[in-house]
Amino acid sequence: MSPEFAIQARGLTKRFGDLIAVSQLDLDVPRGEIYGFLGPNGSGKSTTIRMLCGLLMPSDGNAFVLDTEVPGDARLLKPRIGYMTQKFSLFGDMTVYENLQFIAEIYSYPRRDRSTRIEELLERYNLGDQRKQLAGTLSGGQKQRLALACAVLHRPELLLLDEPTSAVDPQSRRDFWAALFRLAEAGTTILVSTHYMDEAERCHRLAILDRGVKVADGTPTELQENTGMHVVEVTAANPYHAQVVIATIPDVASVTQLGVRLRVLIPGAHDDPTGIVDAALRSAGLDARATLSSATLEDVFVAVTLKPRRQAA
Repeated sequence: MSPEFAIQARGLTKRFGDLIAVSQLDLDVPRGEIYGFLGPNGSGKSTTIRMLCGLLMPSDGNAFVLDTEVPGDARLLKPRIGYMTQKFSLFGDMTVYENLQFIAEIYSYPRRDRSTRIEELLERYNLGDQRKQLAGTLSGGQKQRLALACAVLHRPELLLLDEPTSAVDPQSRRDFWAALFRLAEAGTTILVSTHYMDEAERCHRLAILDRGVKVADGTPTELQENTGMHVVEVTAANPYHAQVVIATIPDVASVTQLGVRLRVLIPGAHDDPTGIVDAALRSAGLDARATLSSATLEDVFVAVTLKPRRQAA
């Protein structure tokens, strides 16, 4: 395993009977960065994370996490990683402080330093006023901050986060990501799964998963620059009718309505993508204007997940 990577996997596969949840996954996660898994539910994100932390046995392939083979030496790995599940999994009938004390005990955090460390986390994650409150009565954002505090209490080298913001409000999501960047700047490697495009754009690098297969990876900028598609933006007086017309063009891979605008993906081999769209709109007598646009991460996601499905069709 290369020392520059916190995680390296080759051919990682997980089958559940006839279902292939993860298929031949190759992965290189640099140390000290935030690496994202982007994909819908059922794309294999959670299964991959569980294999990487030793909770699931791979059907094929291998992985090294912090220079430790998984699942072979997973017992040695666990003190060096933090894991935050999608569902709040702490003790609802214990207070915030008691949950932190319990986690400190689980990880054998030095007794002489426990109180100082817990107080530090209560302040950092804005939980001081809730220290005596039962965890089960916290708001969604407070539960999220408590879960993160527990996951990092033992100062892990690697933090694995499984859709950690799926049940919180936008402000809590922004605050959570600010905390992740502080951790990364301090040297923690973070692997986070998400189905939110705006969160994926915050990652230093990301992999896009579709039905258990990695269909793209790279920095957000690299992915946006290499979609293999022209992106045409259409402004129309009647966007619904314009969408119906554009969807009939054989060369169009995808058309999506965003308010009064349409985002149209056309394979990069075409020399005049706006001309194709303009001609169809004029023929239909529609008042609309087509211009070339830069790809967003959502465009990338649509493009790379369309390719295998179009090939299979």
